[in-house]
Amino acid sequence: MVHAGFLLPMSVLHLQVDSSGITDVPGFEAAGEYCDIRCNGEDRRDIALIFSPVPCSAAGVFTLNDVKAAPVRLCQQHLQQASAFHGIVINSGNANTCNGEQGLQDAATMAAEAAKRLNVPAASLFVCSTGRIGTLLPMDRVKAGITKVCNHKGPDPVQGHHAAEAILTSDTETKTVTLTGQWQGNPFTVAGIAKGAGMIEPRMATMLAFLASDVMIAPSLLQAILTSSVERSFNRISIDGDMSTNDTVLFLANGCSKLSVTLKEPELLEQFSIAVHQVCYLLAEKIVADGEYRTKVVELRVKGASSVRAAERVARTIANSLLVKTSWYGNDPNWGRLVDAAGYAQIGLREDRLDLCYDSIAVIQAGQPILENAPYWEKIVSRPRFTITLNLHLGNSTYQLLTTDLSEGYINFNKDESTA
Repeated sequence: MVHAGFLLPMSVLHLQVDSSGITDVPGFEAAGEYCDIRCNGEDRRDIALIFSPVPCSAAGVFTLNDVKAAPVRLCQQHLQQASAFHGIVINSGNANTCNGEQGLQDAATMAAEAAKRLNVPAASLFVCSTGRIGTLLPMDRVKAGITKVCNHKGPDPVQGHHAAEAILTSDTETKTVTLTGQWQGNPFTVAGIAKGAGMIEPRMATMLAFLASDVMIAPSLLQAILTSSVERSFNRISIDGDMSTNDTVLFLANGCSKLSVTLKEPELLEQFSIAVHQVCYLLAEKIVADGEYRTKVVELRVKGASSVRAAERVARTIANSLLVKTSWYGNDPNWGRLVDAAGYAQIGLREDRLDLCYDSIAVIQAGQPILENAPYWEKIVSRPRFTITLNLHLGNSTYQLLTTDLSEGYINFNKDESTA
């Protein structure tokens, strides 16, 4: 699902929204295997590997939660201490969070086990986990799984798909994007995979996202580009308002294209930055579209705010209002709930200045409802995707995010964590 207003630059050769993911990037290998981390006998891929024999520059963005999973802490440590990286080991089904010193040891063991089989330093590997919180990893199974992915890794599309599948928890589908561009006749690739369907917002989600590219780029510049892209993509989605302990976005660039992205080539830098943002945006959109038991995807646009911060506050307050979200689920164009939520964001809005539209249909103007348009409101809110635009007429700042409705299916699904 590509957003209609999301245009590609002229440099783009090919955008594949449902791709093979990481293995589309020259020099990268991947694998996804079964090792029954959930200990339920289910025949489900649950351990993945992303690997580049060529050393990579790396960048990462992580959860802001005070309670951080052991692998998040390990990734942050490796990112600070090492200068070259070779890959990522990922498991689903167990978050390895709130497991104390044993959790930290287990995360380090995952890196060490993979490093031994790949013949690279342990500090050159990142570790990520996702799933149930507060349960120790079954390390015998994890070690067996690491052996399998290291033995079966490859550059082929099948292994790329397997890796994208192995990182899923409550997701209903894999999330992959590949974009191939060029600069002065030289091609470059940016590809990514992601998982996430619940505990989405704020500051990313209960999500993992892994990007790879074949450009040459300094770690500091890669970090700046990734941070900016995450802010405009993964940080602008909301499903249920819960921040996770494991959120991680990692980016590896192995330089196999020999194309060097630097500040000295501003046009190339801009094109590469656009490509990274597009991959992040489309992966973020896939996460929202796969929200747990959602029936609607809603794009919220807040305009005319006194500052970006104020616009964001209004947008997030609306997006996380249970009354608003349940009305969307019920196909009820209850604009009163929406305006109420905007008001308790407490940014100093003026009721008599508010303009509100569902898609292009006016709902209120200058704070007054346009009742003759009421028959159209319900039709719009009944659609699987629509846009809500709220103009505060207080300034020139804007903010957009993607969110969903909230159904009884979400509640029933999340009564326990057996499906993680």
